[in-house]
Amino acid sequence: EADFYCVKWINWKGERTPVITQSENGPCPLLAIINILLLQWKASGVKLPPQKEVITAEELMAHLGNCILATQPRDTSEALQLNFQQNINDTMTVLPKLSTGLDVNVRFTGVSDFEFTPECIVFDLLNIPLYHGWLVDPQSPEQVQAVGKLSYNQLVEKIITCKQASDSSLVSEGLVAEQFLESTASQLTFHGLCELTARAREGELGVFFRNNHFSTMIKHKGHLYLLVTDQGFLQEEGVVWESLHSVDGDSCFCDTEFHLSHTLGKEGATAAPPDHRLQQRQVDQDFMVALSLQQGQDPPSVLSDLELARQLQHEEYQQHHPHPHPHPHPHPHHPPPPQPLPSQAGGRPAGERRQRHKPDLDCTLL
Repeated sequence: EADFYCVKWINWKGERTPVITQSENGPCPLLAIINILLLQWKASGVKLPPQKEVITAEELMAHLGNCILATQPRDTSEALQLNFQQNINDTMTVLPKLSTGLDVNVRFTGVSDFEFTPECIVFDLLNIPLYHGWLVDPQSPEQVQAVGKLSYNQLVEKIITCKQASDSSLVSEGLVAEQFLESTASQLTFHGLCELTARAREGELGVFFRNNHFSTMIKHKGHLYLLVTDQGFLQEEGVVWESLHSVDGDSCFCDTEFHLSHTLGKEGATAAPPDHRLQQRQVDQDFMVALSLQQGQDPPSVLSDLELARQLQHEEYQQHHPHPHPHPHPHPHHPPPPQPLPSQAGGRPAGERRQRHKPDLDCTLL
């Protein structure tokens, strides 16, 4: 049976642009890549018929395959052509995994550091950067010493070995490494977020890996945003991006222009009590002040409680008139809860390929 995915149409840089949405267990690696190609269709050439509402996995794979074949180098030298052909062969082997599960192994040394695997070739050929934010805090020398330049898999093996060692210093180092994995089980650290924000280029579209999930990411005016592909927002054209400015999942929805979204969910909230709207308006305002301060701009004037109350009274009045009024936006989805790491030797972390505990089986940490 063919897999179908709903298409959400948004206005992106003056053009009506499709975004492929996903259900709970959708193929997030494939959709993260495809949505980048759709958002930069002028460069990739990937376009869908206007007002197309559903698309199959086979159609998505066909578009992706055409894009990969189009990367053939213009240089006709035999060495380059042979290298390209080998990359194509490797990529064609990997492509089916994009719709079932992609194995990656992060290195804790940099936001674009991954152990090279055949899966990485797809990103290389399409010139799509792959990022993560799981870094060791350089101000924690014990963790720096314990983690070093290891990858995730290597660190897990080190922890198991150290626990079985007779040398107390090795045992202690293993405990520090294990504590690092447990305290950063959400796979995003504050240092990692700072490095990610600095490393990503302005306006760049890339793929962000976290919590065994792949997302389309962009940097806009110095801030990071993730493309909202949840099928639950299919009809919410005002919910396009979700801010990535916190390691604990605190985020805000934004529209296609990166303005704070006040679009409602399906249930609506026109009957929201005034005190709730007052609180939400203050939260929105605090967020905008924080963004302005981070950008070195003068923060917008802060309204007093009285002024906010007057605004709400004005909105109450407008409810009885045909003019639309802003609504509080729904709460963004928080990242899925981190899986606990086993403490005993011989156990394998929840994200590892050979033992999948997460319901989202399509994305796996090797």
